[in-house]
Amino acid sequence: MRPTRFAPSCTLPLLFIGLGAVGGCDRRDDAKSSSPPPPPVVAPSAHADICAGGGGQDTDAISAPLVPRAAGGFCLDPQGEPKTYGDQGKLSMDEVCTTAFDGECEVYKRFGLARVVVLRYLDGTGGPNSVEVNLSRFSTPDGAYGMFTKRVVADGDPARATVRPLAAGAAGATSSSNAYVWRGAYLAELTFVTEDTKMTPEAMARANEQSTGAIAKDIGGRLPGAIDPPPSASALPAALRLPLGVAYYPKDALGMNGIGPIAVGYYKDGEKRWRDVALARTDVAAAKEAFRAFRLKAGSLPVKGLGDEAVQVLVQEAPDRAKAEYVVARRGSLVGAVGDEELVLDPATPTEKLAPLKLTKEEKIAKLAAWLSAVK
Repeated sequence: MRPTRFAPSCTLPLLFIGLGAVGGCDRRDDAKSSSPPPPPVVAPSAHADICAGGGGQDTDAISAPLVPRAAGGFCLDPQGEPKTYGDQGKLSMDEVCTTAFDGECEVYKRFGLARVVVLRYLDGTGGPNSVEVNLSRFSTPDGAYGMFTKRVVADGDPARATVRPLAAGAAGATSSSNAYVWRGAYLAELTFVTEDTKMTPEAMARANEQSTGAIAKDIGGRLPGAIDPPPSASALPAALRLPLGVAYYPKDALGMNGIGPIAVGYYKDGEKRWRDVALARTDVAAAKEAFRAFRLKAGSLPVKGLGDEAVQVLVQEAPDRAKAEYVVARRGSLVGAVGDEELVLDPATPTEKLAPLKLTKEEKIAKLAAWLSAVK
């Protein structure tokens, strides 16, 4: 996850209105001079007027219908302009790497990044907080959803994640300083920024929920496209899956090239951990081709009586990664697999201590059989 950043925010000068001298006083005024003066007139801070006119305008015709001018007490910076990159943008896609994204730019490009709009929201009360929004459009919904899962799972363990689901009209997630929304070919990333160095983590989490949470939900309701995940992700069993426990790969996964689109689900039941893998294809021929990649892996063993065809294989995603045992089967146009949770496979841990954390081969076959039998 991205760390909280303390970035400069737009501030407006305070206007102090003094009491001017009153001329033309008569003796009656002098007679009343011993009375206490009325309380001074306190002029409202100019900060309080930041959102008075409804907030700034997104002058980018493409993104303007997709973002609110104001939400959660924040509004678009009235003095700001959106920065647009890539397709129909003022800046090139190469410039997004140097001026918009803090690293991982090449990862975005691999997922098919096509366009980015950068916007800024200010606190309507004049507080030292703001929200930065990167609204990215990808070439395909698969790419956008894949990047969403990359930002949320971030190659880590969903069981220890600091993010939690956010109901934002499509897939959404939030943390103490960020929010993410996916829908169709779009991914919105929101970052809470503050200049208040004394803000506690608890206060930051509350402020983030009120600001980025509200803006994210509004954006999620405006973005075009379907709200259902891609077919492979939709095919994963929901029971016992960890919250936000899905990683989606449009192309390469499990140490194999060109096997995607593929979805990996993370599961937990008591101490036991495992992964489900789904490859949903449009027809049986394509599913057979996807299954063939597993069947041809060195050391694969056939498994009888499971789906239309099934094998047991070892999967090692990289030389420095643990080897995980999977049972893979095809039924019709779906290839499904149940395998070890790599994150608990510590080679230094004795086998007897690893056993309670893993599924046995028989348990994998049983789970996969139940999953495939429910497929229509």
